[in-house]
Amino acid sequence: MPIVNVSLQVLPLVPEEKVYQVVDKVIKYIKSTGVNFMVGPMETTMEGEFEHLLEIVKEAQEICVKEGANRVISIVKIDYRSQGVTMEEKIKKYIDK
Repeated sequence: MPIVNVSLQVLPLVPEEKVYQVVDKVIKYIKSTGVNFMVGPMETTMEGEFEHLLEIVKEAQEICVKEGANRVISIVKIDYRSQGVTMEEKIKKYIDK
């Protein structure tokens, strides 16, 4: 299976003062999976095998619920190419070295 990119934005419906705490737990979980990822101001982009990334998206929803969200709205973007696609190839010209 080729390497793909999946961007995830979770919007847990919790009291406003808890939103960042819940999102931080999701990001901590993503980090624990070992996938290559990049946190942005509106979403986190991950790189890896498609099925694995979808499992991470699924678990992110469960984390939000465990943290008290009675509903979770998520926006997921997938960049899939049969030969694979990496985050680096898309942004390397913008990164100062």
